[in-house]
Amino acid sequence: MEKKEQWSSRLGFILSSAGAAIGLGAIWKFPYVTGQSGGGAFLLLFILFTLLIGLPMLISEFIIGRGSGKEAVSSYKKLAPDSFWTITGKLGVAGCFLLLSFYSVVGGWVLIYTVMALGGQVINEGADYGTLFGQTISSPSITIGGLAAFLIINIIVIASGVQNGIEKASKYMMPLLFLFFIVLVFRSLTLDGAMEGVRFFLKPDFSKMTAEAVLYALGQSFFSLAVGFSCMVTYSSYLNKDVSIPVSAGSVALMNIFVSVLAGLAIFPVVFAFGFEPAEGPGLLFIVLPSVFSQMPFGELFLLVFLVLFLFATLTSSFSLLEIIVAAFLKNGSSRKKLAVIAGTIVFFAGIPAALSSSLLADVQFLNKTVFDATDYLVSNILLPLGNLLIALFISWRMNRELVKEEFMLGRRFGLGPYSTWLLLMKWLVPLTIIIVFINMLGLFD
Repeated sequence: MEKKEQWSSRLGFILSSAGAAIGLGAIWKFPYVTGQSGGGAFLLLFILFTLLIGLPMLISEFIIGRGSGKEAVSSYKKLAPDSFWTITGKLGVAGCFLLLSFYSVVGGWVLIYTVMALGGQVINEGADYGTLFGQTISSPSITIGGLAAFLIINIIVIASGVQNGIEKASKYMMPLLFLFFIVLVFRSLTLDGAMEGVRFFLKPDFSKMTAEAVLYALGQSFFSLAVGFSCMVTYSSYLNKDVSIPVSAGSVALMNIFVSVLAGLAIFPVVFAFGFEPAEGPGLLFIVLPSVFSQMPFGELFLLVFLVLFLFATLTSSFSLLEIIVAAFLKNGSSRKKLAVIAGTIVFFAGIPAALSSSLLADVQFLNKTVFDATDYLVSNILLPLGNLLIALFISWRMNRELVKEEFMLGRRFGLGPYSTWLLLMKWLVPLTIIIVFINMLGLFD
C-alpha cells in the first residue's frame, strides 16, 4: 500500500469528510424521501437516528481508520487478522461499487443540468420543468453520456490523487454551498403559500409513519453520513493523532443535519407554493429548483452557480466512493492511474442499467422497482444497515478496547462519561435498533 499524505489540518479533514458525506444524500435524496414519508415526523426520526445512531457510527469508522492507519479492507485485516471480520471491509468495497453505479447516474443528471444552465436552456418563461426533466432522463444518449462524463471526471481526479485537491477546494466550496442554500431558503420562504410547506416539513404527523418510513429514516441517516461502507475508515486513516475524533465527527454530523434542514426549507415551501406533490420522487430537486430560481432576479445565474456547487458536492462524495474501491486494490508497485481507469470503467458499465431505467429498461423490474430504484433500495436499506451492524459489533466487541479508548480520547481531554456513553450506544442501542427495524420491515411484529 503506497504511503498517503495526511490532512493538513483539522478543518481540512472536517470539510473534506463533510464533502464526502454532504452530497446527494442531504441535498437530493433527503427532500424527496421526506416528502414520501410524511414530512415532519420523518425529519424528527432522521435527526434522532443521526445523533443516536449515525454519529456514534461515524466516530467508530474514524477510530477504526486512524487506529489502523489502513484503508477499508486492510484496516480489518490489521485489527483482526485471520478472522471473519475482514468481510466487513470487503462488503464496504462492494457496497461502494453498487452505490457509485447509481450515484453516478444522478451525478450525470446534475452535470447535464449544469451544462444546460450554462447555455441558458433550463429556465424559460412558461416552461414545464417536470416535462423537461422527464425528457432529459428518458433519453438514453443523454443519460449514458452524463454517466460517462461524470465518471471520467472521477477517474481523472482519483488517478492524480484526491487529498490535496479535495481538501483545498472544500475550504472554499462548502461554505459557498451553505451561503447559496441560505439565499435559496430566504427566497423560498417569501413565496405565497410557502408556510404550508414549512408546516409539512417541520410539524410531525406520526399517523403517516410506517415501518418502511422508519427504515428509510435509518437508512437516510447512514446514507447522508457516508457510514456503513467504511468510506470514513479510509478518510480517517490520513488523520493526525492530535485531532479529536468525537469533535470532528460531531462537526460533520451537525453540518449534515444543517444542510438537510436547509434542503427541506428550500424545497417544500416551493413544492406547496407551486402545487407540486411532496412525494414527487427523485426528480423533485430538478423540477423544483428551476421553479425557484425562475422567480428570482438573475435566476439563470443563481441556478448555474448553485448547480456548479451541487455538482462539486456530488463529486466530492463520489471521489470518496471511487477512492475506497481503488485504495482497496492499491498495493506497493501498483499503478493508481491504471486502477482508477479500470474501476471507473467497470462502474460505468454497471451503471448503464440504472441510467436506462427511465427509458429502454423502464419495464424491467426487480422487487417491483426499476433497476435504479431497486439498486437504491438495496444499498440504502439493506447493505448500509448490514454494514453498520457489522462495524458496530466489530468495534464494541472485537477491536482492542484500549486502542478504541485511546483513539476516542486523543486530541481533546474528555472524561470517561462521553466515552462510556458512546460505547454503550455502540454495544447495545445501535445494533439492536438496526435489528429491530429489519424485523419490523419483514413483518415479523405484525
